[in-house]
Amino acid sequence: WHGLGDYEKRRARELAEAGYVALAIDVYGKGVRPTSNDEAGKLAGSYKKNRPLLRQRVQAGLSTLQKMPQVDSKKIAAIGYCFGGTSVLELARSGATIGGVVSFHGNLDTPILAEPGQIKAKVLVLHGANDPFVPADQVLVFESEMRNANVDWQLAMYGGAVHGFSDTASGSDPKVGMAYDASADRRSWAAMMQFFKEIF
Repeated sequence: WHGLGDYEKRRARELAEAGYVALAIDVYGKGVRPTSNDEAGKLAGSYKKNRPLLRQRVQAGLSTLQKMPQVDSKKIAAIGYCFGGTSVLELARSGATIGGVVSFHGNLDTPILAEPGQIKAKVLVLHGANDPFVPADQVLVFESEMRNANVDWQLAMYGGAVHGFSDTASGSDPKVGMAYDASADRRSWAAMMQFFKEIF
């Protein structure tokens, strides 16, 4: 939610080192970088309130990736962390014809619930079981949405993990609702890699 930064670039490099073509997209736009959590909350919130715009921005990134000569357009997945996780779920809900999406500690709610047959991608959600920003009722609504839309979906919940569990910059105090969890980080990355093997 702070925009394209070092963390996202590191994850893209790790994917490239694993043999994938990786593109880290900039949803906010060139030069738009929140300098505080308050600014980030307002900016991300503006996209959460305008899901068609969010979908349009993520689709623009997907279109760019699909045009790259080294990319097999039949073997594409979209992943995202936090606000990025929310974004890739919206990409799936928009009906994007890609292999799958992976959300790491993203918000699961949406004002535009998917209809049956609308989601073409397989969906993997990697979620901190103690995440206070994604309460249990939001998880239940998401599960119901996936069932009703006949989606091929998975939800992995990591006990004791809170929001931001994959990012060391999240700190180490789960009591504040956001903290790094080495076990959940390792397990979620492995789950994504297994998912890639399946969809590709």
